[in-house]
Amino acid sequence: MQTDKELIKTKESKILKAVASSSAIESGESVQKIEERLLKQKSKFNHLQLAN
Repeated sequence: MQTDKELIKTKESKILKAVASSSAIESGESVQKIEERLLKQKSKFNHLQLAN
């Protein structure tokens, strides 16, 4: 069974993947490049949490 931290990490990765794939469809850019850019930008907002 997963711990709370593991579940949150899984949810975040699924959201990241969904945003990246949606953006890739709209922009024609690769999903991987968008995911990398989003992960890079995430460090700016580490103090913020997603709403539950």
